[in-house]
Amino acid sequence: MATYKEIFGTNIEVLASDPANPVQGQVWYNSTSNVVKGLAATTTGSWATGGNTNTGRQEAGGNGTQTAALVYGGRTAPQTGVTESYNGSAWTEVNDLNTGRSGITGFGTQTAAIGAGGYQLSPPYTTNAVESWNGTSWSPVSGLGTARYLGGAAGTQTAGLFATGRAGIPGPFSTATESWNGSAWTELNDVNTGRFRVGGDGTQTSAIIFGGANPTTTTPSPVETWNGTSWTEVADLNTTRQGVGGAATDNTAALAFGGSAPPTRYANTELWNGSAWTETTDLNTAKNVMAAAGTEGSALSATGANPSTSYSNTTEEWTGAGSPLTVTFTDS
Repeated sequence: MATYKEIFGTNIEVLASDPANPVQGQVWYNSTSNVVKGLAATTTGSWATGGNTNTGRQEAGGNGTQTAALVYGGRTAPQTGVTESYNGSAWTEVNDLNTGRSGITGFGTQTAAIGAGGYQLSPPYTTNAVESWNGTSWSPVSGLGTARYLGGAAGTQTAGLFATGRAGIPGPFSTATESWNGSAWTELNDVNTGRFRVGGDGTQTSAIIFGGANPTTTTPSPVETWNGTSWTEVADLNTTRQGVGGAATDNTAALAFGGSAPPTRYANTELWNGSAWTETTDLNTAKNVMAAAGTEGSALSATGANPSTSYSNTTEEWTGAGSPLTVTFTDS
């Protein structure tokens, strides 16, 4: 039988601590913990518990990455403007939105974000207000052409997209799509199915929205993709739901998680490959109307409503299949 050195040309390194930047396939002996470790790739995706937010809530906005996320606004009792940033392990309170509201929809990064629309406690209740985040504070900017809340969004602080949403309680379910160029909104082609409480993400020219609720049925599962010009209906989610979380790179690679078909909340997670949805590892706790960030390979689910509380402060982190994973070798 060949030895490790004969195969790889070197002995297993003896280190006092795990290397800071190991490469896939690297093996080492940790002399502090007295175990052999290596860097492998995950074969299936999984959810892990992250740090709790300081303020439990639902219907908050969220964007950024798994290790640099931003959550803002939402509904507690009543609506809030509280904003928190995440560093991959803990949440820190930063400056509030100027207008506290729930159902706010956002896009961008932890240091350069847009929060649009929402529902507030004073007339006109449903708002078209938009605020821009510079990493330190929120500033009002040009409002949406159509006031609404709990829509779908994608893009960056200077090239964003806002679609669907609801215009009031009671109120119509919007089919409107608007693009943001950093200073103004422009109306584009409508979605095929007006709804709210959708999941979605992507870029201004390659986005996806899924799930949601509309007047025809409380829990449809339609999925639509955006190519920069128009929306196209594609394969439905396997589990029909609204209030679903979403993360995506573009309209060919997305992750849908959580959601509800009242009164049932779901932990179901599905992966989109550009043509079909595949069931994968569930959230640890069923939840809906959460804030979401990241991509289909590295996502974040924070706050929301779960079976035990309407104002959750829990966070879960998704690591997709193929991602690096440190493993410990044992005799078994």
